[in-house]
Amino acid sequence: MGYELVRWRCDGKELTLGMDRVGTGPTVLFLPALSSISTRLEMAALQGCLAASFHTVTVDWPGFGELARPFVDWRPAIYEAFLDYLLTDAVPGPAAIVAAGHAAGYVLRYLALDKQAAQRLVLLSPTWRGPLPTMMGGDQPLFAKIPKAVDVPVLGHLLYHLNVNRFVIGMMARGHVYSDPKWLTGTRLREKRAVTHAQGSRHASIRFVAGRLDPCRSRDEFLDAARQLAIPTLQLFAADAPRKSREEMKALAALGNIQTLQMPQGKLSFYEEFPEYTAGAIGDFLGNTRTD
Repeated sequence: MGYELVRWRCDGKELTLGMDRVGTGPTVLFLPALSSISTRLEMAALQGCLAASFHTVTVDWPGFGELARPFVDWRPAIYEAFLDYLLTDAVPGPAAIVAAGHAAGYVLRYLALDKQAAQRLVLLSPTWRGPLPTMMGGDQPLFAKIPKAVDVPVLGHLLYHLNVNRFVIGMMARGHVYSDPKWLTGTRLREKRAVTHAQGSRHASIRFVAGRLDPCRSRDEFLDAARQLAIPTLQLFAADAPRKSREEMKALAALGNIQTLQMPQGKLSFYEEFPEYTAGAIGDFLGNTRTD
């Protein structure tokens, strides 16, 4: 139990990823969102709240986290393969999966094909489309060129850090991620900024922003995967989530096979800002997992 390292090969290169295991009981796999400041640590408070009843496991996604990573042309196929590795080798047959942001989109697609990979599913602010395509109303040819520019040594490094400085991160956090403008300050802000400075961090981050890591290419594809779910599923999202993202979550809520709760506080990362409320909702949903 505790902190461990996961080693996984991708495109002929070995990746080292952080994983945390906390608690005892049925296994619940927590998958963090994909973003410039996301790591498995955004799930730490949730793990702590649920560790008395569950064996909680969380892991960083390839290309993300606080550890250095090699250059790889990150793409959806890599994340699909890593999720398959998790659910067949590292954390096989979990009692439940809790997936945030783009992780939710990948899990939906996976469970549409392997309907018995987990017993239950919780979606936290589920998304399928990156920030630039969301802001611009769809994919654009330019978005495929942006990562190539950021991949370039020196120039790419400078371009990337212009977009992850203290001011930009603070503006993004206040606008879309956290409801309390003072939540991401001090130690929390330093930790988030450290993630953006990890060696090789820019390559996956910019691909996420430009929509190159989107698990689905359209809302119809996203909803079609959700319709195929064969296990009990709970969606949680906050009332103050960004409008365009909230519209996608409401579309999921309209499906007959997904239970949805709207959290009274927070934005996209409500589960990080208000872990006790989130853990209560998840705990109620998973309450009888021990006897399933």
